[in-house]
Amino acid sequence: MRELTLDTTLGCKACEAKVQPLLDKDPRVIDWEVIDGNILRVVTEGACQKCVNKIIGEAGYEVKEQLSAKDVDASQFAFKITHEIPKIEYEVPQFSSEDAGKYYCPMMCEGEDKLFDDPGDCTVCGMPLEKIPEAKPAVQYACPNHPDELHDAPGECPICTTILEPVIPELEEEKNEAYEDMKQRFQLSLLLTIPVVSIAMLGHLFPPIHHAMLSLMSQTAWNWIQFLLTIPMVFYTGNIILKRAWSSIVTRNLNMWTLIGIGTMVAFGFSVIALLFPSAFPDQFKENGAVHVYFEATCSILLLVMIGQLMELRAHAQTNSALKALLQWAPATSTIIRNNKEFKVAIEHIEKGDLVKIKPGEKIPVDGSITEGNGIVDQSMITGEPIPVDVTINDKVTSGSININGSFLMKAEKVGGETLLSKVISMVNDASRSRAPIQKIADQISTYFVPIVVSVSILTFFIWFFLYNGENAATYALVNAVAVLLIACPCALGLATPMSIMVGTGKGAQYGILIKDAEALQNFSKVDVLMIDKTGTLTEGKPSVKEVLCFNGTSSSEILTYAASIDQNSNHPLAKAIVEKVKQENMDILGVKAYQYLIGKGGKALIGNDEIAVGNQKLVDLENLGHEELQKVNRHLVEGATIVYVSKNKVLLGGIVITDPIKRDAQQQVNALQKEGIEVVMLTGDNEATAKYVADQVGITSYQANCLPEDKLNYIKDAQSKGFHVAMAGDGINDAPALTQANIGIAMGDGTDIAIQSAEITLLKGNLSNLTKARKLSEKVMLNIKQNLIFAFFYNVLGVPIAAGILFPFFGILLSPMLATLAMSFSSVSVISNALRLKRVKL
Repeated sequence: MRELTLDTTLGCKACEAKVQPLLDKDPRVIDWEVIDGNILRVVTEGACQKCVNKIIGEAGYEVKEQLSAKDVDASQFAFKITHEIPKIEYEVPQFSSEDAGKYYCPMMCEGEDKLFDDPGDCTVCGMPLEKIPEAKPAVQYACPNHPDELHDAPGECPICTTILEPVIPELEEEKNEAYEDMKQRFQLSLLLTIPVVSIAMLGHLFPPIHHAMLSLMSQTAWNWIQFLLTIPMVFYTGNIILKRAWSSIVTRNLNMWTLIGIGTMVAFGFSVIALLFPSAFPDQFKENGAVHVYFEATCSILLLVMIGQLMELRAHAQTNSALKALLQWAPATSTIIRNNKEFKVAIEHIEKGDLVKIKPGEKIPVDGSITEGNGIVDQSMITGEPIPVDVTINDKVTSGSININGSFLMKAEKVGGETLLSKVISMVNDASRSRAPIQKIADQISTYFVPIVVSVSILTFFIWFFLYNGENAATYALVNAVAVLLIACPCALGLATPMSIMVGTGKGAQYGILIKDAEALQNFSKVDVLMIDKTGTLTEGKPSVKEVLCFNGTSSSEILTYAASIDQNSNHPLAKAIVEKVKQENMDILGVKAYQYLIGKGGKALIGNDEIAVGNQKLVDLENLGHEELQKVNRHLVEGATIVYVSKNKVLLGGIVITDPIKRDAQQQVNALQKEGIEVVMLTGDNEATAKYVADQVGITSYQANCLPEDKLNYIKDAQSKGFHVAMAGDGINDAPALTQANIGIAMGDGTDIAIQSAEITLLKGNLSNLTKARKLSEKVMLNIKQNLIFAFFYNVLGVPIAAGILFPFFGILLSPMLATLAMSFSSVSVISNALRLKRVKL
């Protein structure tokens, strides 16, 4: 909100009375007053000096000079805003979409080309610079563990205290703050844990070191050093882990964090009591005059859990990348025509019925139909097909498409959230959030394990306290209860899945299989339906010359030379394919003159004295072709090929057959997947004839043609509703919603960035043979994770009754908290060692 002080031609109260109704009427004027008869102070939202001049100009007065301008606190004037602030139209006729976010003088003092990178006042007239609008989608934040928890601002989840993540991220947001925070905590924790563990364990493992340490200072002194180093671990770096544990207790949502938090705080609390009140403990709990403390257990538990969290947060860092890439496909601004004037507006201000001007190279901002002009539109993000289409009056165009050539006016018919691009973004967003996050087996077990362990610990305390007849019953009760909690603390549980995933993803990378999502490795072995895109997945994804059809005795080299000579300056993919073929064959490209672009047909020019025309069937007459020649043409058309015809002086010379070749190993890999019991279904935006031809060639019996992004998404949802585990393989922007919705999304490495970002698995160089290897890797990783979970609990569960003292009545054996800590640590070592075995697996 701005406050402007203006020198006007107003002169008295009568003048003020004339402008009063006009200023009060304009919704952009929030507050105003006239000082000394001619000085006008006005507070506005969206109006500048030029706007105010127009307002008071209706009363016959004008602004002579702007004396000052400053930003003011909107809250001071909130009570005066009784209406909705209107949308602002920017009358900046020649600005391009690349200028969005820059600043200009509304008075155009130095011309329309003068732009500023930073806000401020115009150096000529003193007017505050106006910002060229840029689209900013509203951002909501959700908990990755509780997707239904939606908030308008960032913060912590009220249920589990996990950092909220943006549902649809802002484009400029690149830094993963949660990951960076956990990384810093881990680094500091590592520096603190190493000396604590060294002090506690080296002496027990190596007696000479133990004697050397005691010669430097007493055991109590060493314990105090451990205590001081552990304090920042508990109250700073590990605080985030303990907050989750506390939240799980308060909300009665018992999970892995609950037991980790209890085990950590019990080890720390017991150690503090032992350090401060050693006389309360009997001599058998002491060594070198000091009670055993377990600060190293406290630090180790927190550090190991942080390692697992770092691995998971690193994966979370990429979850929004597909949405960011999709948002970049929407232009920030666009040119509209209202009342015969051109305005540059943010795309969210385009309304139904507006005329939108699309220039060469610009992205189409909304859905609508062409009312004037023509163009060549790349619709690959919608259909997935690489060949652009010619559009002219009454043709429909969609948001996110790119106008390669030509210029046209279109009538906006679907705007905002109704556009196809917005729906694609929404579908990707909904699909990514509709699947619940990976429900950790650890949490499922912890739901029952936590209350059982806590109950056993409490029961142990009371049994020892009331039934033990010896001295220091309370101390024995406390020590054994602590031993139960320590040995049951599942710090290895936090490593069981991330360690296997980390090693498994490294193994996959050796074979060109890039795995982004842990769920993919866990679930790929369950897949029974593979839905696969055609273009770029089964086919190469780019047009190339397959064959040259020669009529009337013409040679193929002559046809290619003429076509390449006409098309050498064209940006059309078909033209590029022809020129590339001629270059590969080392043929000459001839000079042309008097070139003409023929709307919706092709082009023609003079080569020497001959008129050469190159284009589609609209440009030539096929009626004079013989029966055999027509059969050749129709055979290629049935196979979904595109034919570019070449004529000389209106006599048809022949045609160039352009296709999207099928990948060499496509049929072999489809057969291999079918032998694995996977049903392969092809989904394509191409026509029925091409779809059938490709499906027959690679051995696919089930396919769907003419698919839009929404259709592919719905086919996957339908299969999932029937209980199938669906994988989707694709390479285009149009595949993004389907890749996100599928149980497993697989992108071709030579596809679009958005497809790769939407998928959990990427096959480098689009190698389909790696699909079967990825499935085998998934089976191995899942087996390894299950083994890790057994290791994570085996020593702990086995040791709980021993820690409780079940052997004491028979053998006089007690498991001290020190041995309980060692058992807990050994389970972590077992998990890490087992996960590393995946490096030796052969795929």
